[in-house]
Amino acid sequence: MKEWALRRTQAKGPFLQKGDFRLFRKANSRDAIVLLLLALPALAHFLIFKYIPLAGNVIAFQDYNIFAGVFESKWVGFKHFQFMFQYAEFKTVLKNSLKFGLYSILFGFPAPLLLAMLLNEIRKSWFKRMTQTLVYLPHFLSWVIVGGIFTELLANEGVINRALGLFGMEPVSFLTEPRYFMGMVVGLGIWKEVGWSMIIYLAALSGINPNLYEAAMVDGAGRFKQAWHITLPSIMPAIIVLLLLRIGHVLDANVEQILFFLNPLNREAGEVFDTYVYRVGLMGSQYSYTTAIGLFKAFVGIILVVGLNTLSRKTTGESIY
Repeated sequence: MKEWALRRTQAKGPFLQKGDFRLFRKANSRDAIVLLLLALPALAHFLIFKYIPLAGNVIAFQDYNIFAGVFESKWVGFKHFQFMFQYAEFKTVLKNSLKFGLYSILFGFPAPLLLAMLLNEIRKSWFKRMTQTLVYLPHFLSWVIVGGIFTELLANEGVINRALGLFGMEPVSFLTEPRYFMGMVVGLGIWKEVGWSMIIYLAALSGINPNLYEAAMVDGAGRFKQAWHITLPSIMPAIIVLLLLRIGHVLDANVEQILFFLNPLNREAGEVFDTYVYRVGLMGSQYSYTTAIGLFKAFVGIILVVGLNTLSRKTTGESIY
């Protein structure tokens, strides 16, 4: 590529000389091979761990027997899907999963955006870097560590209840009362991941032309109007893409996050699809039934992504395809 560029710059006329196209094609071929070799590990990962396992979804239409295998198991059609919608416990799990997913999007999605916009207003670079580091540090902690810390803090004899006792208040059973479970888990998830998601928005904010803000200040626009008319429209493509990626997982939950705080006393309010599949599918060996649940989740995710993408394309002009 460098050889072709050098010859082109040394050319006397405005047209390509003889042999330039051959060198260009040869350089491009080498670059393509190098890029392909670099992409092979990622392609192999997706092929082995993402696409090939999709064939296993066929057991949702079988009474799968682990000893008989896929080819010898009995075909039952949509039996497990019918059972899924008729089972009373499924409705509770669906409600909890929707509640968890919608709360996570409603409160968790705008949190990193607001934090990034606030952090972007800080002019002291050393303070900005320190704050950013402290905020996204929890992302690198496992849920075992986070769960252990907050179990001690929220226990009946924990720090928070002791502090409440100093003000003459009764202790609160955060870990066993079903009404506190969803708010506690969603709040901890936001606290743990808000800093990591914030990095994407900070990168988008750094690409905004500062001349736009200077012109807005000349026109008398305050901080709020600048954010509303310049910042948000400028990073709208990033917001739309991240929202579309998030909405497709509305029925998904972090198994470690939920299982650590789930117990028999709050199971009715905390059982979601992922913990239900773990308990019934893996522990109870109902592989076909829980695979049908997985296909149901995937179908809902596809419908939401396609629907929201179409709506976004028609209203804002931004979409992922």
